[in-house]
Amino acid sequence: MQVTETLAEGLKHEFQISVPAADLDAKAGARLVDLKDKVRLNGFRPGKVPVSHLKKVYGKSVMAETVEQTIRDTNSQIFTERGFRLATEPKVTMPTEEKAVDDILTGKSDLTYTVSIEVVPAIQLADFKTFSVEKPVVEVTDADVDEAVKRIADQNRGYAAKAEDAKAETGDRVTINFKGSIDGTPFEGGAGEGIQVVIGAGQFIPGFEEQLVGIGANETRLLKVAFPKNYASEKLAGQPAEFDTTATAIEAPQDTVIDDEFAKSLGLESLDKLKEAAGERLKAEFAGATRQRVKRTLLDRLDETHRFEAPPSLVNEEFQLMWNSIKAEMESSNKTFADENTTEEAAQEEYRKIADRRVRLGLVLSEIGEKNKITVTDDEVSRAVIERARSMPGREKEVWDYYRNNANALAQLRAPIYEDKVVDFILELANVTEKKVTREELLKEEDDEKSAA
Repeated sequence: MQVTETLAEGLKHEFQISVPAADLDAKAGARLVDLKDKVRLNGFRPGKVPVSHLKKVYGKSVMAETVEQTIRDTNSQIFTERGFRLATEPKVTMPTEEKAVDDILTGKSDLTYTVSIEVVPAIQLADFKTFSVEKPVVEVTDADVDEAVKRIADQNRGYAAKAEDAKAETGDRVTINFKGSIDGTPFEGGAGEGIQVVIGAGQFIPGFEEQLVGIGANETRLLKVAFPKNYASEKLAGQPAEFDTTATAIEAPQDTVIDDEFAKSLGLESLDKLKEAAGERLKAEFAGATRQRVKRTLLDRLDETHRFEAPPSLVNEEFQLMWNSIKAEMESSNKTFADENTTEEAAQEEYRKIADRRVRLGLVLSEIGEKNKITVTDDEVSRAVIERARSMPGREKEVWDYYRNNANALAQLRAPIYEDKVVDFILELANVTEKKVTREELLKEEDDEKSAA
């Protein structure tokens, strides 16, 4: 076997490999001998088929399998000897001319092919004991709890019928019957009766609720709207539609008395228990925001201390995923790059930087996990699936079956668990100090991070 490196440019390598026909013939011959005791051919007793006859019958197919296995084994040997970690699947280029292929399969010529690869660079990990990370801490106050309880009351407020001649306003609940059509033709799922709509809640497609402002009980209006371009139904996405709508009742929101009775209506023993539950929810909310802040700070530190060339193909793949999502989102909202005070070229450059960062951080986290034997157990993944199923009441079995039968979805569930475990490992080594901040400061930081992401 002869191996010649024909390209070594950054992370890209290419090799030309030549495997003598005699080597292939020996491997194929051994495979035919192995088949001798397994195949059944008319006219021959089991195990008595001459190898020469087997070669006539199965020669080309066995040689094709031999060539395929030889390429896999040879490539693996080349990469292992050179200490290469592949960023992507190797690209193998073989002769395609019919005569050249036939000569290889019949043992008349050597197997010659090229293999192109892109590798992961060697990563020198930083000393995580030198990292300093500030952890923002928020104390839940009585005022925070009271505000949370008020929000719960607002979400559970009752409604009372307005005067007979009253008109609907933003915040009112309107009960409607409607029939939708596109170009005068009714469409599936476009009709409803006794549907309650809170004006301004954003429950319906854009423009629908706003046109109910000013409507009175038993009044009929023709509402003209357009389905969003990213609407779930492809048949309706982006289509202009009309809804013949009649309001059957107009109700105004009522102030909720926050007391023990209100708490009991929510299934709690008393107002104190409601406040206790609200406080616990706030603690969890603040803890989540703190975790995101600490994680973002740590990832920034990893980014600063691990500068290397990321595999271009991985960066381009990550960029394309983000860019396609951005373009679809802008199209659905009818926005342009000018609306964002930028140009398409500048936006692409910015998102390529983000893609580069994501790929590098992914490789760094993977390197840390691998060197420190950090793994995600099947039990941890199962718990994540159970939590996801619990978040969709009534569809638990559907969710469970989806993940059980979808390896890619399961991998996507495993990835953030792995990332969090690596982050926790680094934080155990880093110097973490706490800093008391206000709720507003913490949540503002979280909003800033979302804007920057």
